[in-house]
Amino acid sequence: MSVVQLTKAQKQAQETAESETAEQSSKPLRFLTAASLFDGHDAAINIMRRILQASGAEVIHLAHNRSVQDIVSAAVQEDVDAIAISSYQGGHIEYFKYLVDKLKELDASHIKIFGGGGGVIIPDEIKELHAYGVTRIYSPHDGQQLGLQGMIDDMLARCHEPVSETALPNLDQLQSGNFLTLTRAISGIENGAYDDKSLQTLVDKAATDSQTPILGITGTGGAGKSSSTDEIVRRFRQDSDDALKIAILAIDPSRKKTGGALLGDRIRMNAISHDNIFVRSLATRDAATEVPHSLSEILAATKLAGFDLIIVETPGIGQGDAGIVPFVDTSLYVMTPEFGAASQLEKIDMLDFADFFAINKFDRKGSDDALRDVCKQVQRNRQAFGERPEDMPVFGTIASKFNDDGITALYQALRDELLNKSLKSFTPILPTVNSKASSEKTVIIPGARQRYLAEIAAEVRDYHRQVKEQSQLARERQQLMASKAMLLNAGESDDKLNALDELISKKDGALDHRCKKLLENWPQLKADYSGDQFTVEVRGKQIHTQLTRQSLSGTSVPRVALPGFEDHGELLRWLLLENIPGKFPFTGGVFQFKRDSEDPTRMFAGEGDAFRTNRRFKQLSEHAEAKRLSTAFDSVTLYGFDPALQPDIYGKVGNSGVSIATLDDMKALYDGFDLCHPSTSVSMTINGPAPTILAMYLNAAIDQQVDLFTTEQKRSPNEQELQEISARTLESVRGTVQADILKEDQGQNTCIFSTEFSLKVMGDIQEYFTANKVRNFYSVSISGYHIAEAGANPISQLAFTLANGFTFVEAYLARGMAVDDFAHNLSFFFSNGMDPEYTVMGRVARRIWSTAMRFRYGANERSQKLKYHIQTSGRSLHAQEMSFNDIRTTLQALIAVYDNCNSLHTNAYDEAITTPTEESVRRAMAIQLIINKEWGLAVNENSNQGSFIIEELTDLVEEAVLCEFERLSERGGVLGAMETGYQRGKIQDESMYYEHRKHDGSLPIVGVNTFLNPEPEETLEIELARSTEDEKQSQIRRLEEFHERHKDQALVALEQLKEAARRGDNVFAELMNAVRYCSLGQITDAFFEVGGQYRRSM
Repeated sequence: MSVVQLTKAQKQAQETAESETAEQSSKPLRFLTAASLFDGHDAAINIMRRILQASGAEVIHLAHNRSVQDIVSAAVQEDVDAIAISSYQGGHIEYFKYLVDKLKELDASHIKIFGGGGGVIIPDEIKELHAYGVTRIYSPHDGQQLGLQGMIDDMLARCHEPVSETALPNLDQLQSGNFLTLTRAISGIENGAYDDKSLQTLVDKAATDSQTPILGITGTGGAGKSSSTDEIVRRFRQDSDDALKIAILAIDPSRKKTGGALLGDRIRMNAISHDNIFVRSLATRDAATEVPHSLSEILAATKLAGFDLIIVETPGIGQGDAGIVPFVDTSLYVMTPEFGAASQLEKIDMLDFADFFAINKFDRKGSDDALRDVCKQVQRNRQAFGERPEDMPVFGTIASKFNDDGITALYQALRDELLNKSLKSFTPILPTVNSKASSEKTVIIPGARQRYLAEIAAEVRDYHRQVKEQSQLARERQQLMASKAMLLNAGESDDKLNALDELISKKDGALDHRCKKLLENWPQLKADYSGDQFTVEVRGKQIHTQLTRQSLSGTSVPRVALPGFEDHGELLRWLLLENIPGKFPFTGGVFQFKRDSEDPTRMFAGEGDAFRTNRRFKQLSEHAEAKRLSTAFDSVTLYGFDPALQPDIYGKVGNSGVSIATLDDMKALYDGFDLCHPSTSVSMTINGPAPTILAMYLNAAIDQQVDLFTTEQKRSPNEQELQEISARTLESVRGTVQADILKEDQGQNTCIFSTEFSLKVMGDIQEYFTANKVRNFYSVSISGYHIAEAGANPISQLAFTLANGFTFVEAYLARGMAVDDFAHNLSFFFSNGMDPEYTVMGRVARRIWSTAMRFRYGANERSQKLKYHIQTSGRSLHAQEMSFNDIRTTLQALIAVYDNCNSLHTNAYDEAITTPTEESVRRAMAIQLIINKEWGLAVNENSNQGSFIIEELTDLVEEAVLCEFERLSERGGVLGAMETGYQRGKIQDESMYYEHRKHDGSLPIVGVNTFLNPEPEETLEIELARSTEDEKQSQIRRLEEFHERHKDQALVALEQLKEAARRGDNVFAELMNAVRYCSLGQITDAFFEVGGQYRRSM
């Protein structure tokens, strides 16, 4: 056996290399995670960032909708080792290549790039991106082979591979002001790369050469420190006209167990996108306090980089922590009103040390008392008894509110203090705020009604209690009457009969009047449904409905099957909890019969430009008398932007949906369809910019009728005729727009404006609809589909969606609307999946909704009817064995039809990887057509009724939903729970649970983790429905022409729109005018100015 003898020099070299490798692997890796621009599908990347963190990485998570510029700027400032991006909405080739190019431009090509798209990025594209410089794109096959943790381990291992090391900056170079030099120096300081002498020299030099003031911001966990920091930075930018250079050091705690950290402050900040703003996230690592060991040296380095102000934000702390104080010149302590008894304030160290105090979330209950108590405590702590408590530097703020004057007052006090501590002087622009607390507390739901969900749960349970009692009374009454009849036949004495009469009378008196009527009318109802035809008279006209359908074998299949109960107790229970379709509580369906001429099928299209999608609509609707046009918009439109040449925007124009930017586009989209015809309806999946798209659609419908008038009359209408045409059009149009901001926040989808502003505009839409008698168009489609797509299980989807619906009811009532003026304009949109609960989701939703609307809100019958619209699950579309997806979709469509859905959209099998093609959409529609036209049992319209398992599942799911209502109520209702991220966290946990079980095989998915094809799957040769270069260029050209044609009117219209928002007028009424001259992107920018941007969360 030969042994290789190493020289002394070789041994030393080997030991040095091993030491460096060990040091490199012990240094926490830093990852930046996000979803790509205009991409709201961040469930996958959220799972990945959680596992990365649990695997020891420090993760800066930016959430959804992040441009390449956002990513690159953050990656460079954070000095990350790698970027991980999910991209599901197309445009990935342009996005990832642009990302590689921008990193090279900034001398940061050492940063590794990882990505995934759940099958949307096909194998050839993966190869192309790998060749261009992307480290690795993970495909569904990779996930199948490696598992979730395996993919993370692979990423971490690739980051530990030797790369060309970035040179450690000389600390003397810091004064150049280069952000790249600074952030690499901070990493060097964190990782112990500089010797003690160099660091001491750095600290000494900063002390003598820089007078930059440092503002420290700390506070309790969840108090809104990041939001407050962001709003303070925004005020500095506005007030100084961006004259100040500001550095933000955001500190978060490391996990002791894993060493990983979630660096979660950057995600909350909207005001940092400027060349003068530098943000660096820091982990405490092995420090026992809320600040890292090397904070002094990091601050010294930042000072020397030439900033005018440094802000240090620490993690949420307990009562006794004041670790930030020695490092800063001025400190701000952020807290909330819920600190408990006033005596608890005596335990908070920062009330001794801080210079300023913010009681954030000042719109919460008890905030005025909290302000008073904190002022008094600060006065006592400072022994400032010669001053009034209200003169203490304590401010009431609402950082989540756009342009909050409480934040402005706090900022102005901080500014004046910092100017006294060497802050660079500037001429202030913002007007002085004289108050010290937020003057406008927007109350969406009054405090007295905050427990609405718990009260609804109690109302529904009370109805069940009454049903049980009344059913028992009906049974006993019937039994007594039967006993009397038998005694009469037996010739018993009058005494016994009189005693029975007395009992019968007692039971009869206890039986509710409505229950008696239901039982009395039952024989006639049964007779009405037993014939061949059902006849009703409406406005003097008889309408005949065929009640049976003949099978090929000659069997008469009833359209509605009725139970054969003889027992009055069982019968009454069925009538009260089930009833026939069209009768309260509408468990079996909201309409008595389906229209013979109208299947629930929706024609789904959206690709390329308006002209291509219009052609697709015409192809899909050829077979049907009813035109149910369901439109998917591209992600550029979904996020309210205009098409542009910038690569990360350009790649998404017309992909995964149709590109719509102007009223001209909207007219072209629906050209050739009579938008006022009773059998024409549209469904627009748009979300964030829904008000603008809706205004475009209504204008397109009005202009269509004006053109029709002009053609018929050979002249233009006069002003009065124009008003009449507009009024008739608004009363006639049918359809829905998804404007549900609540589910957008919970599912982290296409939120673009602040929640408060979005809810305000949604209310404006409903008020406009009520005023203009828009009765056939839904002002909002309250969607569970996107909640399910984000990862929620069926119980959570149903509970959150219904809770959101009741929240809109409460919010609109609080605005002074009458329930029967708006409830009929609400519809619900759910996802069907493979779980058993989906079988009864519509039944449960209709029963809870109708019971609450009838008994809690006193709503009429029309308002009690929940319109139940279904789309088959996108989450159950898998890129492996894609042909199996049609089997899943067929089953989901079948249970939707059995559950009497009002409309149904079946997903195409290839949507796992692309916008559906003409062939796949045809197959998806065939699923519905085969069910509706060939499937024998589909001729019956209440197939689910009478099944033991269906009834039991209905009760189980209903109770689970009511329990979730109570949990939401404990957190302050839907809005209170959203504030703490309850729904968001629950959806993420359920998504994680599903993914883990899918990957470990304990949840069988055929073709994915079981029944795998023994033959390797051939490379897919599938048609990719992507927008063409001509369509993209055409959209940009048409947009430019629109802007040029309306440039003068647009300026006026935008100013009027912004002024309406500032005054609190009905924004939608003004929007109906603005869309005639302004593009979608112009309107979005205007709304950002007056309504604020959405603030992302984890």
